[in-house]
Amino acid sequence: MHSSTTPDMTAPPLLEARGIVRRDVRTGATLLAATDFSLAQDERVVITGPSGSGKSVLLRSLALLDAVDGGQLLWRGERVERRAIPHYRRNVAYVRQRPALVDGTVEDNLRYPYSLQAYRDVSFDRQRAAQLARTAGRGEGFLEKRASELSGGEAQVTALIRVLQLEPEVLLLDEPTASLDPDAVRAIETLVDDWFGIDHATRACIWVTHDPGQAVRVGQRQLTMRSGRLATREEHAA
Repeated sequence: MHSSTTPDMTAPPLLEARGIVRRDVRTGATLLAATDFSLAQDERVVITGPSGSGKSVLLRSLALLDAVDGGQLLWRGERVERRAIPHYRRNVAYVRQRPALVDGTVEDNLRYPYSLQAYRDVSFDRQRAAQLARTAGRGEGFLEKRASELSGGEAQVTALIRVLQLEPEVLLLDEPTASLDPDAVRAIETLVDDWFGIDHATRACIWVTHDPGQAVRVGQRQLTMRSGRLATREEHAA
């Protein structure tokens, strides 16, 4: 689905991890071994690996949703300081496998982020939201549907639109199409492809998947996670 553009490796990485480590709070066991990783502008990375290998731990650490126990994260070449975390999270968006929706309609869910302090400087754009819904193959009336009546695929589409409307620069996609039907999988992949194509030169994404076919469709570079370590690297032809 994606274009064959080559990431600009001369520019500073959008996102860089230097020796980041995560340990289990209760047991002290290492969940993520010291990890170096960089994500360039205009790059799509796929991470595969068995369940429990640390893929979600890595993404949540990169999103700074969980504090790292060692190492550091850099955004555009600058270390992410504590006071800059809210701004960082506006640019680096984590999308999890099972979406969490609020009561009400799809539109209520899309409006929700704008009630948060971090987004008080921007406003909900219903026209843009409807456009994203159409990109996902959802017709008129989708924004009025009740969240409680959505299928699993529709709920994930809603959750992804809620993120994409905020125009992040990096997407961290944690198996967003797991257990979804083929139509919903296509909708999610199309939404991401459309988001990337709008301004690919300043955007990038990491996509965790168990689907080898999807890995080829959505990724330029593949990494494999095993026992908390990023291992095999496999380049994919675009």
